Amino acid sequence: MNDTKGRFFALEGIDGSGKSTQLRLLAQRLEQAGRPCLTTCEPTGRPMGKLLRQVLTGQVRCDSRVVAPLFVADRLDHLLNEENGLCKAVEEGLTVLTDRYYFSSYAYQSVDLPLEWVIEANRPCAELLRPTATLFIDVEPELALERIAQNREGTELFETMERLTRTREQYYRSFEALKGEERVILLPGNQSVEAIAQAIWEQVDAFF
Repeated sequence: MNDTKGRFFALEGIDGSGKSTQLRLLAQRLEQAGRPCLTTCEPTGRPMGKLLRQVLTGQVRCDSRVVAPLFVADRLDHLLNEENGLCKAVEEGLTVLTDRYYFSSYAYQSVDLPLEWVIEANRPCAELLRPTATLFIDVEPELALERIAQNREGTELFETMERLTRTREQYYRSFEALKGEERVILLPGNQSVEAIAQAIWEQVDAFF
């Protein structure tokens, strides 16, 4: 690929898979290789994202069917807002990296809601900008929970063995449902941080 348009990579995985660490390492490597990038995450720090975080952490109570539309509203703003919209950044040639995107919505929300409904709710965003590739760091729930316990003082909403297991299963259901529409690359996540980082780099570098 030698066009001037940027790339867009989403790092996915259950909590404890190391997405945030790998996002930082990948951004550093891209910058060192002379490829300017924008690193971001969802929910955003903008008003809709702040409300969504309050819902996800239990500060604001709402029906589960409200969560998917909130994600969609925050994501549309993330894609299109004038200051740092992802669509604009990709068009300008930046490599955009985010540690969650479509499949996080599909996996986490479809634990409580029909997967097909969640996919349709997110479709307007998918039509605006699809990732060049989604990199899924696949880690066993037992190891993920162990990593969480080692690296955090407390646990968050989804961080129980049952929830991690179910969410991982929902990721795979999502991959199967959208295999003709989205490019997903599975990466073994039970290895060292360095080994995962190298595997991610090899995949990402192949798109340039």
